[in-house]
Amino acid sequence: MLNWALTFLVVAIIAAVCGFTGIAGAATDIARTLFFVFLVLLVISAFLHVTRGGSPK
Repeated sequence: MLNWALTFLVVAIIAAVCGFTGIAGAATDIARTLFFVFLVLLVISAFLHVTRGGSPK
């Protein structure tokens, strides 16, 4: 998921450089949303790992 967020961020930067502000804004919003979803899933995963007593590797 983080990979998709970075992809949309790159698309937003390229679109902004080319002058497509509408596309750049939309891609930036998508990248931001995906990044925050990734962070929430990371926190949930870490919390579940700690509460279930995951074994360190």
